[in-house]
Amino acid sequence: PQSYREAQSNLLWQQAMTKEIQALEKTHTWDLVDLLPGKTVVGCKWIYKIKTRSDGSIERYKARLVARGFTQEYGIDYEETFAPVARLTSVRSLLAIAAVRKWKLFQMDVKNAFLNGDLQEEVYMQPPPGFPHSPQQVCKLHRALYGL
Repeated sequence: PQSYREAQSNLLWQQAMTKEIQALEKTHTWDLVDLLPGKTVVGCKWIYKIKTRSDGSIERYKARLVARGFTQEYGIDYEETFAPVARLTSVRSLLAIAAVRKWKLFQMDVKNAFLNGDLQEEVYMQPPPGFPHSPQQVCKLHRALYGL
């Protein structure tokens, strides 16, 4: 689907959106608050993707809520940006050490890992489409959200 309106008519997409909202609530991503005067609000939108297995069969329907952070202004809405990523040389060094010492290697995926980071800035976001709230309420973000 290209829009929330299209997605809400399909039970599988509704379930995917519910699962995403539950993950955001579990990590206490935001609180609904009344918007204070003078505060700016970023919008949000749903992104939809069908995840497939290697054979092409459908694994799951994935809905991700993203903030429209491109409306923020540097120096006003945020100061610095930083994404902690391991350098390729560090990863290769660790793999070489593991190979020499014959260590077993494991990998894992942390679902919604990006969402575990606390926000340092004060960010207000429009509630997602379909999310129950009163007209004057916005989401005060406590944790990072895709798009910020």
